[in-house]
Parts: sequence; structure tokens; C-alpha cells
Amino acid sequence: MATAKPIASTTPRRRWAFRLGLLLALAAAGVLAWFWGPLYAHAVTGASYGARVGCACRYVEGRPLGDCRKDFVPGMALVRLNEDEEARSVSASFPLLASQTATFREGRGCVLEKWDG
Repeated sequence: MATAKPIASTTPRRRWAFRLGLLLALAAAGVLAWFWGPLYAHAVTGASYGARVGCACRYVEGRPLGDCRKDFVPGMALVRLNEDEEARSVSASFPLLASQTATFREGRGCVLEKWDG
């Protein structure tokens, strides 16, 4: 009768790679936690700026929304604009972190919606 050799559940190389991956994931989570406050603040600021500039471009100047990205300062590539023509508002969002809406009000221009920040 032949005896079966035990199969190792993991090789030393796989265990080492798993530990390294776990260490990198923990380090990334730590860096994200450390910088969360400034990162979130920049996202809210960028979304607010984008909404205000997009609204003014669209409803004060009368330009198409797609043309309004030219008015953004460098570094705003991640901010996305959406328009609600019926409400005369533009919403800007920074993916997964923040969004803001500016609405055109006759006599007042584009006003940011109230937000808790």
C-alpha cells in the first residue's frame, strides 16, 4: 500500500507574499487615516469651487456646460459637473468624497447650497 505524502497548505513563498500584502494594506490604511482630514477638506473645496464656477459659466455667461471646464484651475481634473436645467443648478462632485451644488438665483447669481463642513 502506497502512502500519500502530506500536501503543504501554503508554501513559505506564499506566506511571505501574504504577509507583505497585509503589511502594505495596513500601511495604506494608516496613511489614508492620517491624511483623511486634509484630503476630505480639499475634496469639499474642489467640489464647491467647481459647482460655483460651473453654475456661473452656464447660467450667468450662457455657455454650454462642457465648455466650463476651461475655467477650472490646474489640478481639478477629477471634479465632474452635472446640470439640472429645470432647477438652474450645477452639481460638482469629487469621486467618492464630496459633492456640492450651486443654484442660479436671479439678482444674486450662483449660490452654493448649504452644507455641513
